[in-house]
Amino acid sequence: MDFSLTNEQEAIRDAISRICERFDADYWLERDRHGGFPLDFHQAIAEAGWLGICMPAEYGGADLGIQEAAIMVQAIAQSGAGMSGVSAIHMNIFGLNPVVRFGTEEQKQRFLPPLIRGEEKACFAVTEPNTGLNTTRLKTFARREGDRYIVNGRKVWITTAQVTEKMLLLARTTPLEQVKKPTDGLTLFYTDLDRRYITVREIEKLGRKAVDSNELFIDDLPIPVEHRIGAEGEGFYNILHSMNPERALAAAAGIGLGHAALQRAATYANERIVFDRPIGQNQGIQHPLASRWMELEAARLMVMQAAWKYDQGLPCGAEANAAKYLAGEAGFHACETAVLTHGGFGYAKEYHVERYFREAMLLRIAPISIQLIMSYIAEKVLALPKSY
Repeated sequence: MDFSLTNEQEAIRDAISRICERFDADYWLERDRHGGFPLDFHQAIAEAGWLGICMPAEYGGADLGIQEAAIMVQAIAQSGAGMSGVSAIHMNIFGLNPVVRFGTEEQKQRFLPPLIRGEEKACFAVTEPNTGLNTTRLKTFARREGDRYIVNGRKVWITTAQVTEKMLLLARTTPLEQVKKPTDGLTLFYTDLDRRYITVREIEKLGRKAVDSNELFIDDLPIPVEHRIGAEGEGFYNILHSMNPERALAAAAGIGLGHAALQRAATYANERIVFDRPIGQNQGIQHPLASRWMELEAARLMVMQAAWKYDQGLPCGAEANAAKYLAGEAGFHACETAVLTHGGFGYAKEYHVERYFREAMLLRIAPISIQLIMSYIAEKVLALPKSY
């Protein structure tokens, strides 16, 4: 298998990079200081047709794969946009994959084109305050009443809920004690984020101020039956079709972020003169940066393997999880090394690497933790007893 970029993939990378040139490091620094969703960046990506990179052509998408989406995501992060730029669009890239796979033709025609055109934005409402990554224990409940469901519950760490019109919502429709398996009885919906029934409360956080994270309080939200995606009770299995692409794309973002930090560090190391020589001439500076580059490139190959297997319809859970772990760690350490290379100036916002360092922490936590990835690999790959 050959993971060198094809001419088409290089063209995608270059096209994305040209768009990102209009949104330089100072643009993202300003967003980091004052917040505010980067709507102009989101629209630029939409107008160029890239929001639908993984969507079928018949609904306005480019009909490409997760490999191409990973190349796109890395290019965005590597441009200096970092996680702020990636998070502004990532849900639109892969999040509605369950609609593509399990939605009716009418649902696809209604839901996908506005998202691809950038006319609507969507958020991913799965995680809850008291369940964390234990998705089978979700408490949000959707009660069927005739031709609609009434939903009550709470969601947390919901990205872009301040600015989105739609949400992909996972809720329990059969009580946990009444199902044969914990994964049964969950149902997936794609519906309006109706603020008459949903209170959206923003969470202040370490980085990525431009892209909001929120807690949702859902009180008697009515959802028409026609907004249900797939069969009732099968939502857990449907949502799995978003999780492996999400992990691969998060990994690609980590690699791009790490390379952005390394580029700044290498430039600074060439220009910074101490003791009458550039600090980059010292092996104590060179070697950590060289190590970080190698770690990032090794992780990138795992990302491409995971994306390739997904695009081929092959099982890729181990590869997607491994890619997320390796890229999250490599990206974090690259950003840390970039700060240290700058010395005291690495602590100053105007040099940008402290922002990358703060954003890199996210990829060690979400969308899945380091510890759960290790448990998954131990159980699924090494056949060790389940530990949780």
